[in-house]
Amino acid sequence: MPIKTASEYIQSLRGRDMKVYLFGELVKEPVDHPMIRPSINAVAETYDLAEKESEMATAKSSITGLQVNRFLHIAESADDLVNQNKMQRKLGQLTGTCFQRCVGMDALNSLYSVTFEIDEKHKTNYHKRLVDFIKMIQQENFVIGGAMTDPKGDRSKAPHQQEDPDVFLHVVEKNDKGIFVTGAKAHQTGCINSHWIIVMPTMRLLEGDKDYAVVGAMPADAPGITYIYGRQSCDTRSMEDGDIDAGNAKFAGQEALMVFDRVFIPWDKVFMFGEYEFAAMLVERFTCYHRRSYVCKTGLGDVLIGAAAAIADYNGVPDVSHIKDKLVEMTHLNETIYASGIASSSQAHRTKSGVWLNDDMLANVTKHNVTRFPYEIGRLAQDIAGGLVVTLPSEKDLKNPTTGPILKKYLKGRKGVDVESRIRILRLIENMTLGRNAVGYLTESMHGAGSPQAQRIQIARQMQLGYKKKLAKNLASIKENSEPESEQSDYFQRVFKIRK
Repeated sequence: MPIKTASEYIQSLRGRDMKVYLFGELVKEPVDHPMIRPSINAVAETYDLAEKESEMATAKSSITGLQVNRFLHIAESADDLVNQNKMQRKLGQLTGTCFQRCVGMDALNSLYSVTFEIDEKHKTNYHKRLVDFIKMIQQENFVIGGAMTDPKGDRSKAPHQQEDPDVFLHVVEKNDKGIFVTGAKAHQTGCINSHWIIVMPTMRLLEGDKDYAVVGAMPADAPGITYIYGRQSCDTRSMEDGDIDAGNAKFAGQEALMVFDRVFIPWDKVFMFGEYEFAAMLVERFTCYHRRSYVCKTGLGDVLIGAAAAIADYNGVPDVSHIKDKLVEMTHLNETIYASGIASSSQAHRTKSGVWLNDDMLANVTKHNVTRFPYEIGRLAQDIAGGLVVTLPSEKDLKNPTTGPILKKYLKGRKGVDVESRIRILRLIENMTLGRNAVGYLTESMHGAGSPQAQRIQIARQMQLGYKKKLAKNLASIKENSEPESEQSDYFQRVFKIRK
């Protein structure tokens, strides 16, 4: 039966034969591990939202004719992309962390157009295979994980030049039934919480890299996959008694190193095999979708702004001018991220395959804002919160019969505010700026979908300086006979296109 509810999703993860290592030990049942369960709860929230707010979190699929979870939907209009962003912000508000499904959604959409164009050139049948796969996952309502980032080894060398070929995922054998891949994928968001994993190349490839030009789907519990769980700051607090010190006890993100040892992919789940010249197109289209998906951070920003406002109130200073000014600045930065993301989705165009692709320039602007603004929002939240955000005694001290009354006496804020409530808000600010969920809000905002320089390169390619210089010279009445500069971008054609 298709998965419908959050509880059914959680149940669907039980009993799988997965090799998951955490703290040097094999985890018997990941669903029941206290450090893993909060990340599962965050994914479960995507099912819950689809039930409660179906207009926001589901869409009518022309592929199956079903009302499907928006994370599994192929964008059929600019409105579909805008609605993805609205859903992402809402989920960020509800969880205060990474809900782990954006990579899979963006992988499906980018592959939809790329497989179409590979088939167009090479007369392959990758696109039909992908559509058949999408039909299956939409009918079953599965979670899809996207695996793009390889460990990379020596960054100055191409994949086929590496001393150890396994630092990039590659094909090691093929037969009449399918292919076998070996290698690893690093920083894999939500991989253990997914039903299926799609592996993709991580960079532009050369002709010598054909074995690395592979895209395919496999069950997350496929034989040969080993997961080594990633540490997060303050993660063991989720294994302690109580829930105050965790800051956000219910929800968290998840990353792991995925190791592939001759993992089999049947031919009907292979969507690229050796077409190295299309690796760059896939990476660029995926990052175009995924960089504007960082609108999700505005939902987390909403939570952090709310926490900063709450602690200011608890401290008795909600109306102090510099506090209000800092909250305005936090909101300005947060909405600037949202505005660029929504603009990127709104300025989308239809590809040859029929899927809609958002604006690349504005997607890179969105992600570049995300590499900076959450850090400033976090700094201002800590500024408003004060030193207690990093010096609070533990929950056990608060509940100890000797120290508890002392803490309740000296950690009071304004009259009428419960001391425990004040501590809980401070722990939430700590969680989002220094603890577990700072992973998804800060460092992952810096490096996910490419580090800042990757966005700056893409922005530079689309600046259209020749066009802008011509504008200036026309107004300055300068006439030159020089050859017009070639432009790499049609950004302004998209800006000024009139929709009918």
